[in-house]
Amino acid sequence: MITDPKPGTLYVVGTPIGNLEDMTFRAVRILQTVDLIAAEDTRHTGRLLQHFQITAPQLSYHDHNSTSRIPELLEQLGRGKAIALVSDAGMPGISDPGYELVKACVAAEILVVPIPGPSAAITALSAAGLPTEKFVFEGFLPPKKQERQKRLEFLQAEVRTIIFYEAPHRLRQTLQDLAEVLGERQIVLARELTKLHEEFWRGSIEDAITHYTERQPQGEYTLVVAGLPPLKPQLSEAELIAELQQIMAEGVSRSQASRQLAKATSFPRRHLYQLALAIPIPLAEVEIRQET
Repeated sequence: MITDPKPGTLYVVGTPIGNLEDMTFRAVRILQTVDLIAAEDTRHTGRLLQHFQITAPQLSYHDHNSTSRIPELLEQLGRGKAIALVSDAGMPGISDPGYELVKACVAAEILVVPIPGPSAAITALSAAGLPTEKFVFEGFLPPKKQERQKRLEFLQAEVRTIIFYEAPHRLRQTLQDLAEVLGERQIVLARELTKLHEEFWRGSIEDAITHYTERQPQGEYTLVVAGLPPLKPQLSEAELIAELQQIMAEGVSRSQASRQLAKATSFPRRHLYQLALAIPIPLAEVEIRQET
């Protein structure tokens, strides 16, 4: 059923995340017929509009002006204007300020109509090869290391597949934090989704660290991380220390013992290493190491 945009309605319009062929007929029609398009970046959206010969006027709406723009947009909606909200790519409101405008419209009892389109998170998940029946979307992790690790610690026991977004300049540090806090997990890194050079990298977090140590990260990344394996043994702290002692008794270092036990359990290597530091090395072994 085809209908013209309703007056006083906010349309949340999904746009391509890379390939322009992913633009839907409905999205084009809505953008062609609304009174105004609220765009995250008017220059970026302008190229999309030009490609589809859309002439509706634009108004910038982004993180830095959302506070002042929301009353203005609400006022125009109240006067019967039909407005489309778009982001630079994908569905508005997902890791961008579109949420605040939608929330304000709902509070003002203004009709909000979604026009579905691509999403990097769902696109990456669908081809990742990790469990899809249950998942959680975390968006961008905090940029500061301490806050980022604190958030990851909160996710340690998450059994669902976890999806993150990450910028290229923070990718290496984020991978290190994932390894330290979440431990040995499978991960899929997706970039350039739907574009000519679309890429999926699959492997363990440790292997991903090695891969991106040798290769410069480029472009925005979608990270799909396996949840906590439900069948791995859940040992008490006393049992973990006993396991570490047994491994170290074979002459293995604390670091290597922690890494080895992390692969056999669901516990992160950093936590196991902290336990290993509290285990005294037998005096005889210390003397042997000093002699060698």
